[in-house]
Amino acid sequence: MVGTGPGSGKRDKGFYVTTPIYYVNDVPHIGHAYTTVAADVLARYRRLSGQDVLFVTGTDEHGKKIQRSAEERGIAPQALADEVVTKFKDAWKLLAIKNDVFIRTTEERHARVVSEVWAKMQARGDIYPGPYEGWYCTPDESYWTEKELVDGKCPSCGREVERIKEESYFFRLSKYQAPLLRHIEANEGFILPLSRRNEVLSFVKGGLNDLSITRMGFDWGIKVPGDPKLVIYVWLDALLNYLTAAGYLSDNGSFDAFWPPDVQFVGKDILKFHAVYWPAILMSAGLDLPKQIFAHGWWTIEGTKMSKSLGNVVSPSSLVSAYGTDATRYFLMREVPFGLDGNFSDAAMLKRINSDLANDLGNLLSRATGMVSRFAGSGLLPASGTSDQFDLVLQQKASALYDAYTTAMEGREFHSALTALWEFIGEANRYVDRTKPWQNAKAGDTERLNTRLYNTIEATRIAAVYLLPFMPDTASKILTALSQDTRGMTLGQLSKWGLAVPFVGIAPSQPLFEKRTEPRGQTDKENSNGLSASQAEQPAPQLVSIDEFKRTELKVGTILSAMRVEGSHKLIKLEVDIGEKRTIVAGIGRSYTPEELPGKRIIVVANLQPAHLFGILSQGMLLAAGDADHLGLLSLDRDVPNGTRIK
Repeated sequence: MVGTGPGSGKRDKGFYVTTPIYYVNDVPHIGHAYTTVAADVLARYRRLSGQDVLFVTGTDEHGKKIQRSAEERGIAPQALADEVVTKFKDAWKLLAIKNDVFIRTTEERHARVVSEVWAKMQARGDIYPGPYEGWYCTPDESYWTEKELVDGKCPSCGREVERIKEESYFFRLSKYQAPLLRHIEANEGFILPLSRRNEVLSFVKGGLNDLSITRMGFDWGIKVPGDPKLVIYVWLDALLNYLTAAGYLSDNGSFDAFWPPDVQFVGKDILKFHAVYWPAILMSAGLDLPKQIFAHGWWTIEGTKMSKSLGNVVSPSSLVSAYGTDATRYFLMREVPFGLDGNFSDAAMLKRINSDLANDLGNLLSRATGMVSRFAGSGLLPASGTSDQFDLVLQQKASALYDAYTTAMEGREFHSALTALWEFIGEANRYVDRTKPWQNAKAGDTERLNTRLYNTIEATRIAAVYLLPFMPDTASKILTALSQDTRGMTLGQLSKWGLAVPFVGIAPSQPLFEKRTEPRGQTDKENSNGLSASQAEQPAPQLVSIDEFKRTELKVGTILSAMRVEGSHKLIKLEVDIGEKRTIVAGIGRSYTPEELPGKRIIVVANLQPAHLFGILSQGMLLAAGDADHLGLLSLDRDVPNGTRIK
């Protein structure tokens, strides 16, 4: 194996990083992208540090929910899975994800692994038959006890649960409460962040009940060995993907080289499955536990929970289409400390592009290449001369960056790594401002000029090296513009000062990032299935019953007042009389001005669940036709009282 650090003679196992596998009843959105980009950044960093890496992502394709969805569309479950898998793979290409393995739970090799682990658990006496009776949430594929329900509904997603009474097999999860507790308490870094570790500790200390690990009544899953009328619980099936992807039961040496996982990234909503069920299953199977489970937060959109019903799902394709791959990757890793909840807004994205990428990074490259082109007569990078205090300060900042950056990366603090890098980029720009190389050129001080030019190029080269895990295309463009090569060298070597090769040709660089004033246009935003409008497929019409229609309360109303929502380009806050006063936030700002709205008679969905938009509680929805730039509000052809219900 390759050493893990500069100058290290130590030989170590490869580095294994995973994302959760994504359920094929959904399409890629910003949450999926966040996890996968983080894993890709860490994998690229470890490869750059000289280590062999196994980076795995994939799809979870079994379960009752998938079978139901496929039946509703009149297609086979496998066809549904194949269709959605393509969307995930395409999204990862757009985001420059370089995974080593894409695992699918419908692969035959995975079925063999699941059967083998089942046999190991059974041989240990950890699987036993018995009747199961309780509440089950099909959308979440989760079992719940009566006391765990919230108002009789799933505590995770808030949807209806169904009473299940059936034959089952159980996993003796309770048997592993004590050993799991000991492991968590003895290994502080096993579950991160620490707030999530404390949550898991509290859950385990509260007592673990044995877990039903089979289902019956459908067949889209891996059959229970020796009892094919039952299928294995989708979460047990899914968790074992990490074994399959690492080469368990194969003879290629991969499993020995990479197991156990070094870090497994998951969303906080599935932490229980990964930090409680998963290690207990591995203990039962006699396999080593992951070194670290890291649970990150959720993304809201413009301050509101992401939801298909609200139409605010942000897809990777829309972000890349509007802002580019590297800008999207940078925003996701810089905007929010990894592990905390974050908020996406187009305004925040534009600020990062204009300030960090165009001004700071782009300006540094432009100055560095432009000065060499103007002041070095041959257009070749000169060799450095003697250094003064300004040069030494810049060199010291470059040397200090290695420790700050690597410490942050090892701690999964991607935000901090980029913050440290941008502080160095700022220092490089200040170096140019303070030393004023153009004055050296004017005075004919060639030695001092050459040092300034070399150091500016060298600082830009070093910045590009540290950018490689985060913004691979941008970093490569910078290194190409500087005529510098990184092949065959590790981060520890490339970060050393003075590595820039002199006497290479350097021409003025094209801008890395153009400044932006307009956010994503409506054609770039998502439709209800989470894809960009340009990629959306036309769904088949879905019929609703008269009873379903009657549950929607449509009422006549009058707009009393209107004002734009600060910080939004399309939202208008309305006060509406529908027999009672309501506040409604409507996305009609591209088609109407606030001044022309008061007095308009409109139709309102009155029983829509309230939602916070830009901090304002919206209590309904207007009906309108057209696209965002050419909307027409629906009204009536004769006068009826406010609050009259549409029939």
